[in-house]
Amino acid sequence: MPQPRFRTRLFAILGLFAFVPAIVMTLAWSGLTARVLPRMSGVAAWEQIATSGEEAIKAAREAPGSPQALAALRAHEEALGESRVQARRFSFLAERAAVLFLVLGLLLVAALTLLASRVAGHLSRQLSRPLDELVGWTDRITRGERLPLPTEAEARGAPEFGMLRERMRIMAADLEEGRRSAIEAERLAAFRESARQVAHELKNPLTPIRFAVATLRQKVAPELRETVEVLDAESARLEAMAKNFAQFGRLPEGPSSDVDLVDLARETLRSTLPPTMTHAIEAAGGPYVVHGQHDALMRALANVLLNAVDATAGRGRVVVRVSERNGALTLAVRDNGIGIAPDALDRIWEPYVTAKTGGTGLGLAIVKQTIVSHGGRVDASSAPGEGTEIRLHLPAQRPGTNTSEG
Repeated sequence: MPQPRFRTRLFAILGLFAFVPAIVMTLAWSGLTARVLPRMSGVAAWEQIATSGEEAIKAAREAPGSPQALAALRAHEEALGESRVQARRFSFLAERAAVLFLVLGLLLVAALTLLASRVAGHLSRQLSRPLDELVGWTDRITRGERLPLPTEAEARGAPEFGMLRERMRIMAADLEEGRRSAIEAERLAAFRESARQVAHELKNPLTPIRFAVATLRQKVAPELRETVEVLDAESARLEAMAKNFAQFGRLPEGPSSDVDLVDLARETLRSTLPPTMTHAIEAAGGPYVVHGQHDALMRALANVLLNAVDATAGRGRVVVRVSERNGALTLAVRDNGIGIAPDALDRIWEPYVTAKTGGTGLGLAIVKQTIVSHGGRVDASSAPGEGTEIRLHLPAQRPGTNTSEG
């Protein structure tokens, strides 16, 4: 037998709490009225008879047969007759009043029943509808549906249900973010494993090839020197590619220390940008210190700067801005190059995605991997023809925090 819906059960419970006391009270009142009213109806008449009788008896004892005694007896007789009429009248009314009060009681029960049903229905709707909605939300969250939970403002239920809805939206967003992070972590792990394998397969033959090219360069005939130069350039490119794959294939490792981002930017700009480009560092206040691996952070920033060099054809301008907000440091690199198309901006952090001829598409993927491993995040903005800004967000190193090497 299927179990009734929650709203039906709730309505029945609320109805019983309202109906049963009303029915019991009405029936008890009707029965009590039917019993007490007839007994109370003749009291006044019998009191009047007793009073007139006492006066008649007193007059008869004091002066039997006197006019006063006769007048008292006549008054008693009149009172007795009037009391008999009143008693019959009260008896007539009492017999019908019991039925009348019973009918009124039933009408009152009906009115209370209607009112209680309306109140019970309203309360059950106020409780069951939000609960049904929240149960549906939990079912969607359990199934892992990617559709977002409704965000419009609902007026159903008590204010606590609104708070519960908001908490469930936050929980669903956190679960979805965790799910995406887990999927992204699995993808990156697979990419890193394939990158390690590719790097290994490239390094094994590259070492003897590089030695052979060096030997040929010393002994080659003049007419083959250009061919040897081509072999040297291509093998060097493969070696650089193997290093990129190897770097992407492993997380940053080594000792950590406090790193001043302004000094890091100054050092990386000096060693990365060609003389044909101009640059500037914007940093108000400070110090801007993070705890991490200096070499890994420097390589990440160098990869961003090398992209800026390519975007400006080596003749543009780069501005590095260091700032702090809400306990996080931001290292922003902006160039005035060709920019990135909006439909490609979200994919620049993915491995093997590149618009450069001969590129591996690992530069920004390594940047993201490095920053995430330091507890940070990355984002970017760009406008085609105006330039690109890459932002690296890192947690700030607070004074007094443990900075022991890890």
